[in-house]
Amino acid sequence: MSQQRGVNSLQFNQDHSCFCCAMETGVRIYNVEPLMEKGHLDHEQVGSVSLCSMLQRSNLLALVGGGASPKFSEISVLVWDDARESRDAKDKLVLEFTFTKTVLAVRLRHDKIVIVTKNRIYVYSFPENPEKLFEFDTRENPKGLVDLSPSLEKQLLLFPGHKCGSLQLVDLSHSKPCTSSAPFTINAHQSEIACVALNQTGSVAASASRKGTLIRLFDTSSRDKLVELRRGTDPATLYCINFSHDSSFLCASSDKGTVHIFALKDTKLNRRSALARVGKVGPVIGQYVDSQWSLASFTVPAECACICAFGKNTSKNVNSVIAICVDGTFHKYVFTPDGNCNREAFDVYLDICDDDF
Repeated sequence: MSQQRGVNSLQFNQDHSCFCCAMETGVRIYNVEPLMEKGHLDHEQVGSVSLCSMLQRSNLLALVGGGASPKFSEISVLVWDDARESRDAKDKLVLEFTFTKTVLAVRLRHDKIVIVTKNRIYVYSFPENPEKLFEFDTRENPKGLVDLSPSLEKQLLLFPGHKCGSLQLVDLSHSKPCTSSAPFTINAHQSEIACVALNQTGSVAASASRKGTLIRLFDTSSRDKLVELRRGTDPATLYCINFSHDSSFLCASSDKGTVHIFALKDTKLNRRSALARVGKVGPVIGQYVDSQWSLASFTVPAECACICAFGKNTSKNVNSVIAICVDGTFHKYVFTPDGNCNREAFDVYLDICDDDF
């Protein structure tokens, strides 16, 4: 994600009700609906921060230093407990994990923390008395691609496999700690993986390759492909894929500045190519005929990196998607099953501070 307005990275919490913003000036935490700042850590406390991850709506944050003036190392993950009453910032740092290589991603769930470096993924118990449970070697993973199911029933971990274009799935609840449990492998794409996501229950995995034209969904139990969704025909870099809470819809954002929305529960709502009505077509065009194109889409500032997720349902037939951009803007669009999509809210979240509320 290219940096704008001092924003180094953005990440939703597990239920998409909040997001955290890692910045050159520290960290800011926001509530999504209504949009408001929940809290912040200033530069004096934490320096510039490259990554921030929050546990649900709790006071626990995982931070990784980075940027122009870091206070903490890029090879360490520090867990910050903002509920601790102390004037000394050091007292709020309750855990530290240090590695030999730069930390590229952190994911949290109520009982585990997952930390990603370029060629390895570490899983620790969390937050009480953390112990290393698992360690997985991976294919070179410069983007730190990983997802972790928040579900109580299915503790699924998803990350790129050793083979180009493959995914690996590990059920952490069925694996024995400190063993070299062989993950399940899904051959998802022909080129390198660029984006991955799990739904809330961990029953479906989604992925896109570097080409960025197709998003494929797989059943995590059978590893069968469920559906193939077409973002477009020209290459793009996908920044984010997210499922709605009930897995009825999926949204995806790319460097084209467009957020696409697909129907999953009723795939007949997705658009089909007009060529499908023409009849027999050549092999090059034929690959697009059976594709499922997005039900709806909207565009944020051109080529502006953003993360996207589904908002609260306003009614049975009206759903919403939130886009949080690195340029500091907040966008909320509502869409209906017939594909109508309109902007309902716009704000500049970086101009909001908790003193306003």
